[in-house]
Order: sequence, then structure tokens, then C-alpha cells
Amino acid sequence: MTATPIPELAKRAKAASRTLATASTAIKNEALLAAADLLEARTSTVLEANAKDVESAREAGIAEGLIDRLRLDEGRVKAMASGLRQVATLPDPVGEVVDGWVRPNGLKISRVRVPLGVVAIIYESRPNVTSDAAGLCLKSGNAAFLRGSSTAINSNMAIASVLREAVSRVGLPEDSIVLVDDVSREAAVEFMQQPDYVDCLIPRGGHSLIQTILDNATVPYVIDGDGNCHVYVDAAADLDMAEEILLNAKTQRPSVCNAAESLVVHSSVAEEFLPRVDRFLDNVELVGDERARKSIPRAGVATEEDFGTEFLDMKMSIKVVDSLDEAIEHVNETGTGHSESIITGDYRAAERFLSEVDAAAVLQNASTRFVDGEEFGFGAEIGISTQKLHARGPMGLQQLTTAKYIVRGDGQVR
Repeated sequence: MTATPIPELAKRAKAASRTLATASTAIKNEALLAAADLLEARTSTVLEANAKDVESAREAGIAEGLIDRLRLDEGRVKAMASGLRQVATLPDPVGEVVDGWVRPNGLKISRVRVPLGVVAIIYESRPNVTSDAAGLCLKSGNAAFLRGSSTAINSNMAIASVLREAVSRVGLPEDSIVLVDDVSREAAVEFMQQPDYVDCLIPRGGHSLIQTILDNATVPYVIDGDGNCHVYVDAAADLDMAEEILLNAKTQRPSVCNAAESLVVHSSVAEEFLPRVDRFLDNVELVGDERARKSIPRAGVATEEDFGTEFLDMKMSIKVVDSLDEAIEHVNETGTGHSESIITGDYRAAERFLSEVDAAAVLQNASTRFVDGEEFGFGAEIGISTQKLHARGPMGLQQLTTAKYIVRGDGQVR
């Protein structure tokens, strides 16, 4: 089968976006619910396609942690459908009046939320992004222009086919959701270079994908960057609480961007806490600095690269520090601006960490795994931005809109 040219697909998405921009909340919600129902009804078809991708990934020698991101089962398909239904219940941001005022000359000015237009998403491995991204784009009045990885092409095509059929059933353009079927590197670069049609590009993937965006994109983009997330166990930490949080942050799902990759421990509690870490993270490969290895003999030597790496696997770096200042400095130097957590009962230490750590989300006494659109109440997120312009942190519906000024007069001239 010959792949459809990228510009043609982008043009189709742009045409659909004009209809979506004025679609009512009711019709968008109807489309989302229809998509959820049809996705569940076609679970066997989606899983059959996904099984082909998983088999190909294993044959290619892809790491198990990455295969976990690729793999779907009935529960994950149901979760995708649930995400679509949840988005249908959320307030529609389109048309919301952000603020308004009247000028001395009588001009009435208001700022109103409107869709971005065509939101392009390029992503790796995780086929649930196809559903999550399409749902959020649809509710916020945007066309979803999607380009997944070669490893998930069968899964993505199956999911996109279901979603396109569902939206067309309720009278919205089938091209409200457009999936690129060319998974070559050349196509990926061309996907990033459609300024006539794409209004915002969001990458979901690792360092190499982000670098490709930085090197090649000619459209506006929001970076969903690496998640080298830290948990800092402070001198005033409740160590039982720290154990539960760290176990969850590292092992609950290690292959995702909000999983903890690095443990930082205050020296005053290190000798007591680190042997416990050795026991409850017994299935995690640990690498640490010299002081950490004294308490955990099995730990390997952590390099500077280790302290800055998003492992996405059952591996974690450990650093022992002598002060809150040193902890904050280490987190800011080695982190990626995603999510950082402090475990402490000291109010002043917590406030300093929360204010001085430079990240999209900073938590006290809670797992980094909570930094997620659904957990924040946004519904299925389209990504977690680690940059500071337009959007930062979990990106939900509001972050997929921009503002338009509406000015009403009665004959004023300047």
C-alpha cells in the first residue's frame, strides 16, 4: 500500500479543523462517547493489531520496558475508552470568556478561548496516545494530526480507524483525526515542516525525538521532554512514608515519564534509610555515589550520565547529600524540569524545595506518578510540557486553546 503524502494529509486535517472550531459542545461529546463505545466493541480487533506490533518488537530485540509501553490488553483498551468518556464530561474551554473590560471610549473588549486549529502529535511506542490525543483535540475543537512510531503502526491504524468511524457517524469530518501511515524518518521530518497547515506540534518521546524536533521543525511546538524525576528524602522525612512513596514512584510503572529515576537522601538519614531501600527495591538495579554504596554494597558506581538519565526501566541512581541546598542544586542540575518530590515534615524545607526547584511540577510527600493529566483532573492528557512558553506541566483541554480578542464598538474611530 502506498503511503499518502504528508502535505495532503495535513491539508485534510486543516479543512476538518475549520468545521471543528465551530462544532457545538453537544456534538463533540456525542462523538467522544461514540468513539468510546466503538473502541470497546472493537477491542479484539485492536488487540489483534497490537499483538503483531508486540511480536515484531520482540523480534527486533526491543527492551521489555519499552515493550510494556507498546503493549495493550483489555484493561488498557477499557482505560482508553474511559478516558474518552471522561473528556466528554469535562467543561468545554472553547468560547470561555477569560476576561473582559470596557475602555473609556466605550469599546467593549473580551478575551475568548478558541481552538489552536491543527494539533500535530508525533509519538513513540504508546498506542494509547492515539486515543488520548484524538479525544482531547476533538473536545477542544482541534483536528488531531497524528504520527506514531513504526513499532506501533498496526495498533495506531486500528485505533485511528475506530475513532474516525465514530466521529463520522455523528456528522463530524472523518479527517478530524488523521493518522500518518508513513513511518519513515523522512516522513517524520516532513511532518514537522507543514507551517501552512499545522498550528502546534507536540512530541511524545525520548531525547532523540526531541532533538529531531529542535533540529528540523518549522512549526510552533511544545516540548514534552524527558522525565528524569527525583525523590528527595529530607532529614525530617517520615521514613515509612518515604518507603511507600519511593516504591510507588519507581516501580508502579517504571516505563513512563513521571516514574522516579533518581533518589536523593540527606546524610543524616541515609544510614538508616538506604538499607531499607536495598530491601524494598530488591528488583531494581541501583547505582550510587560512594556514600550510597557503603549502605548498599550491591549498588554499582553511578556516573554523571547516570544522574542525568531517564532510564524508563527498573534502574535508579542514588545520591547522598549533606544539606537541603545541595539537594536542590543536584535536582536542578540533573533534572529535566518534569516532576520532583520532597519527603519531609519540615515546613520550611518543603517551602524552599517547592519554590526553588525548577520543574513543571514539584510535590511534597507524594509520588511523582501523580503528575498526570487525569490525576490532576484534566482528563486524558496530551502530554506533559517541560518548557515554559504556552504550556507547562500536564496539558489538558485549556492548554489546547489560544485566545482571541473580541472588540465591540458603536462607531468609534481612532
